[in-house]
Amino acid sequence: MLVTDIFRLATRMFRTNRSRTLLTILGISVGIGAILFLVSLGYGLQRMILNKITTSEALLSLDVTASDAATLKLNPEAAQEIKNIVGVEKVSPLISTPAQIMIDNISSELTANFADCDFFRLDGTTLKKGEFYSDPYATKIIISSSALKLFNLSEDDIFNKKIKFTFFTSFEDEETSNIVRQSKELDQVFTVSGIIEEENSNYVYLPFAWSEKLGLTDYSKIKVKVDKEANLNPVREAIITKGYLVSALSDIIEQANQIFNIVQIVLASFGIVALIVSAIGMFNTMTIALLERTQEIGIMKALGATSLDVWNLFLAESVIIGFLGGVGGIGLGMAGGELFNYGLNMLAGAFGGEKIDMFYTPLWFIFLIIIFSTFVGFVTGFYPARRAAKISPLEAVRYK
Repeated sequence: MLVTDIFRLATRMFRTNRSRTLLTILGISVGIGAILFLVSLGYGLQRMILNKITTSEALLSLDVTASDAATLKLNPEAAQEIKNIVGVEKVSPLISTPAQIMIDNISSELTANFADCDFFRLDGTTLKKGEFYSDPYATKIIISSSALKLFNLSEDDIFNKKIKFTFFTSFEDEETSNIVRQSKELDQVFTVSGIIEEENSNYVYLPFAWSEKLGLTDYSKIKVKVDKEANLNPVREAIITKGYLVSALSDIIEQANQIFNIVQIVLASFGIVALIVSAIGMFNTMTIALLERTQEIGIMKALGATSLDVWNLFLAESVIIGFLGGVGGIGLGMAGGELFNYGLNMLAGAFGGEKIDMFYTPLWFIFLIIIFSTFVGFVTGFYPARRAAKISPLEAVRYK
């Protein structure tokens, strides 16, 4: 029997048992749609959260700190030494020091960080409002939202305020070996250019060049960007051998991805339960079809159809149902995700929240789920097809 003949006979069920066939396909679609909906939710949450905490450049960056500040310094010489390592594309230092900030004759202490614009890109820092400074000697700062609460200022008011700083530095007196703390006030008046959403730490960022005016040469941390992902571990090992401590945001991202993988498996398992119920219904449909067409099978065999032809016919029917169920499930799953997302965004808009997209479906997963649903159809139809192929033509003709 030709493939075209098998396909034509297999699709005859849409004419002879239209309602039952469509309901069976709908059952498979519901199971597949549930899997797609839940797994897309997992992928969407993963992408949404990771996009909030990192960027592509941050994933190629390493954080370098001194393991023993007394003997090992992070300074311009150390930064140049690290930059000379094969695979290092860029280094960006950070200097942190205690400071006193004054706004409207009200002062408070916080941490002042000196960093250039490259540091923010490598750190994956995002702003809640405003923009990053770019001029090395700009009189612009970036402040955390937590620091605003020290002065009871709103995010809109802070952009119009004039800000002055007094910085506190410490050094060891060579004669007495005592730690001496000194303060230095900058004459420049600064203004806020951006706000970082941070509720737990009080800090500001200033252009790195201002640290030179204060005579600060020891770095608190160095951001190191490698040229490609393959060089991430070799560069890390090379820096560790020099005695520095190295950490990477990619380690945290990898751990987060592992957690999300478990979440996706758990979510998919709920959808698989619905699919199993649908598969049982499909098995029942194929078994009933076998009983209804027993005489037809006997006539086909009497006219020359082989057991293999009957086997292929029943398998073709179940595979077609599985395939169409997968296609329908993709439509149901995506439509459900869009409706859920629309309702959630309407609710968020009513309460003043931001619109988000909680669902994301990779293209490869769409193809995978179609293959999976087709395979479910194949497995479900395997036993009825085997029974149909073994039917004796004489017994089939006599069957009532």
